[in-house]
Amino acid sequence: MHYSGWAFIVDQWRTQPSVVKADLTGKTVIVLGANTGLGFEATKHFATMNPGRLILACRSQSKGEVALDKLKADTGYSKAELWIIDLADFSSVKQFADKFERDGGRLDVLVENAAIASMKYVPSKDNWETSLQVNNLSTPLLALLLLPAMIRTAEQYSTTPRIVVVSSSMHYWVKINKDVSENPDMLKTLGSAEYCTNKNMMDRYALTKLFNVLFVRALNDRLPSSIPVIASAVDPGYCYSELRREFSGVMAVFDWLLERTLAFTAEVGSRRLIWTALSHQDQPEKLRGQYSSNFHMTEVSDFVLSPEGVKAQNRSWDELVDILGQVDPRVTANVQKYLSHDITV
Repeated sequence: MHYSGWAFIVDQWRTQPSVVKADLTGKTVIVLGANTGLGFEATKHFATMNPGRLILACRSQSKGEVALDKLKADTGYSKAELWIIDLADFSSVKQFADKFERDGGRLDVLVENAAIASMKYVPSKDNWETSLQVNNLSTPLLALLLLPAMIRTAEQYSTTPRIVVVSSSMHYWVKINKDVSENPDMLKTLGSAEYCTNKNMMDRYALTKLFNVLFVRALNDRLPSSIPVIASAVDPGYCYSELRREFSGVMAVFDWLLERTLAFTAEVGSRRLIWTALSHQDQPEKLRGQYSSNFHMTEVSDFVLSPEGVKAQNRSWDELVDILGQVDPRVTANVQKYLSHDITV
């Protein structure tokens, strides 16, 4: 699908429907990046639906506590929990998964909303370009570590858990350079200091959103239909957000103008996250592996659907599993136990 600038403007001017509602009694919901923006607004919506457990996964203890207090004041929901996770630190992701394995019980909805938008190379403590690690390594790492809990939930409670990965329409406007896509170390190349020049970092955020789509599609391809866990990607639209706080100069001025003419509030954008997490309760399979925008399933970019894109998707999956398996052997074990391996690259 080709997505033009004009189509983007029209979509931003559309009247957005009200939030989808569901009964979450007894269910567990995790929202990453839950202390601000889309994550906090989505958390507020979930809180109005009486979840058994609502876990705010945040990087900052102090900001997370402020969010807990505000959530209670705004919604009256008092059972929310603050769990700390820093996606720029693999050990923090592993500790979060360890805690859930000990204390979490069932898991019905995982909203992977946390992301970084950066146009400068900043290495993480794990020696990856930070936005790539946060958006495309730690996001899949957590999903794959929590997958057994979601499968157990499906089996024990006869329900269909969902993984919601927040992507963006920006994935339509970028593709993986051929010299990178044909490299067996695609992710390692993209995450290296040598590759992350000022020029190459200009489209880094859009590229990470493309890889979000590729991850969801690759995971779906390997999830047997007998496992009722739904993985989907969602475009929240262009919203007022702290995500672009690093912008400066002309870019900051341009973004300021765009926000005032086109942007949704974070609350409006969060409705799309809720729609992807809770819609089609009677036919959840409709959302399996899908990319949603404007409250319906939408075709992904031409690059994703092209032979080149499919090859990049499968190669990036194999590399991702190898990288994450070295970070935590449970990834390798979960992939081998639960996911199929008969995918042709």
